Amino acid sequence: MINNSWYAVLDSGSVKKNEVVGAKRLNKNLAFFRDENETIHCVMDICAHRGAALSLGTVKDDCIKCPFHGIEYHGDGSCEHVPSDGISSDANYSRFNLKSYFVKEKNDIIYLWNGDEEPTEEINFFEVLEDKDLVFSELQDPWNTHYSRVIENQLDVSHLSFVHHNTIGRGYKTLVNGPKVVWLDEYTLQTSANNEVDTGQKPKTNEESVIKSTNLTFKYPNSWLNTISDKIKVMAYFVPIDEENSILCIRFYNKITGFKPLDKFISWVGKYANMVIEKQDKRIVETQLPKKTGLKMKENLVKADMPIIEYRKRRNQLIKENEETKEDE
Repeated sequence: MINNSWYAVLDSGSVKKNEVVGAKRLNKNLAFFRDENETIHCVMDICAHRGAALSLGTVKDDCIKCPFHGIEYHGDGSCEHVPSDGISSDANYSRFNLKSYFVKEKNDIIYLWNGDEEPTEEINFFEVLEDKDLVFSELQDPWNTHYSRVIENQLDVSHLSFVHHNTIGRGYKTLVNGPKVVWLDEYTLQTSANNEVDTGQKPKTNEESVIKSTNLTFKYPNSWLNTISDKIKVMAYFVPIDEENSILCIRFYNKITGFKPLDKFISWVGKYANMVIEKQDKRIVETQLPKKTGLKMKENLVKADMPIIEYRKRRNQLIKENEETKEDE
């Protein structure tokens, strides 16, 4: 994982008021809950008393309550109350304090700060999706592979004619021009497919290629946007579970008619269209070995892999700059 980064980890609707949700994210077992103001909180999903999962507990007075012996914890992980000691107890319960994590919500997504200190960066989201006229529907699907493989699949412009030959890859445009890759800022790369039917011509170089209006944008550490048109966009976030598992979350955004009830129906249909395409990818990507990618590994990359090469190079830089987390050492 990339340390000191905001990772998209859950959709906001998955954590409701007065409920506790357990989820493994970034190699950690976590418990998410909301207080009375519906502010999101996250702590380690293990009671400091005897190790029970707090995610099986409840929320009481803005605290998460262990299902085993009723011990209560605030959102910052501090222990509020041990019932067996009585309500009049003035004991110091700091030894029970849990590790907590900084979490925030933006555009109906819960982000977790992967770092020990307070966040030093703002959440880097796609401003174009903050358009109030856009509506979306979301598909979530677990993949048996590292999240880096899922990301790279969405940056791969040369697999379309083969994996998606009967959907988005129709036309057998196997020749890849470029592909051109540009950096919009230090955390955002952009590319696009400039593929053609191969009639014997030489592919255009990176310099000769262009970024088309239909393009792909990736923001570190785990968000991606496919701009199809001004009115249709597909956004994805790639949720790390552990070294061998992830969840692909895909949103179909649109404002095709400008009439939100109808656009919501279109998004619902779009979600199932995305599902067909996503299943075509998943069948192949889950077979790739090793499950986790890196800058230096035994793969023979080609020119068409330039977006993937750029992704790996920058990811490696960010890991080194921020010190790789213990789980990846």
